[in-house]
Formats: sequence, C-alpha cells, structure tokens
Amino acid sequence: MISTERRYTLDEYRTIEEKAEGRSEYRDGEIIPMPGGTLKHSRISGNIFAFLKSLLRDTQFEPINSDLRLWIPEYRRGVYPDVMLFDGEPQLNDGRLDEVLNPLVIVEVLSPSTADYDRQNKFRIYRSIVSFSEYLLVEQDEPFIERYSKQTQGWLLSEFNGLEVSVSLDSVGIELPMAEIYRGVTFE
Repeated sequence: MISTERRYTLDEYRTIEEKAEGRSEYRDGEIIPMPGGTLKHSRISGNIFAFLKSLLRDTQFEPINSDLRLWIPEYRRGVYPDVMLFDGEPQLNDGRLDEVLNPLVIVEVLSPSTADYDRQNKFRIYRSIVSFSEYLLVEQDEPFIERYSKQTQGWLLSEFNGLEVSVSLDSVGIELPMAEIYRGVTFE
C-alpha cells in the first residue's frame, strides 16, 4: 500500500504504477490507491465500452477502457476513467503509450466511495481538457445517468432514468439504450 504522507515525483509514480498489481491515481505528488470494483461496476462499464466499440467500429471515434491513464497537465493528475471516447487518434502524453490527453467523452460508473469526488472535484479537473465535451455519471444501483454536455455558456445537465430510455451522446451523434448499459445487472 502506498502512503499518501510522502510526496512522489511524476517519474517515481510512473515507475511504481508500471509494476503495481492495482491502479493508483496521481494527484500532484500524492499516490492514491484506487478501490477495487464490484461485479455491477464491471458489467456496466464493460457494457458501455462494448456497445460503443461495436456501434462506432467504422467511424473516427474510438472508445478506450479503464486500462489507459488520462493525464491532466493543468492539475498534474493521472486518473483512470471507466471509459473514454476519442475523436480520432488519442493524443499520447510525451509519447508515452500509457497516458492520453484528449478524450471527447468520459464515463464514470459511480461507487459509494467515489461518487462525490467524481461529481465535483474530478469533474472540475476534467473540464480543463480542451477536447472534453460530454461527461456521463452512471449509477450502479438504479438505472439512472447524469449527462453533462459542454455548451457555449457552460455545462448542461440532462438526466436519464429507467431502462426504457436512451442516453444521447450529442458530440458523437449516437444513442446508448439504458437497457444495453445495464444488461445483466440486477437491482435490489
């Protein structure tokens, strides 16, 4: 377990991360271990990735799963969104094959331990990315998604509730059926 009491250089973090069994975020000198996911979390993020991959196969858009780190230079942060969608080739950070800079869409499947962070601080940090134009916050315990879309005057919130509706991704011109996002997920 990495201690957050010590400050790490970016190079130290990258070296640790290359050898680590689990993933950690880098927050301007701090290394923050990421909690493990649940079966629901895995199913939902996997469903979104698979559906986007299939739907956008012959287009310039490319979804990437959570194995790839997003580097946010303005905040010196390295994070692992659940799904990122790129318009064209992902821009690599300093030629690194494990860090990208330019997602168009970011998807976070919410966990009780990270929901507030994903909604507030992380979203503020993501907004510093010039290419970033849509953010999906996906609930695990009910079919509910918040979509923030970049507008001229700020960010517009749209909510999608229930398995019979679809989430529109305006920046890509597609719709994601909630029934596909939550396929195989049981709600209590």
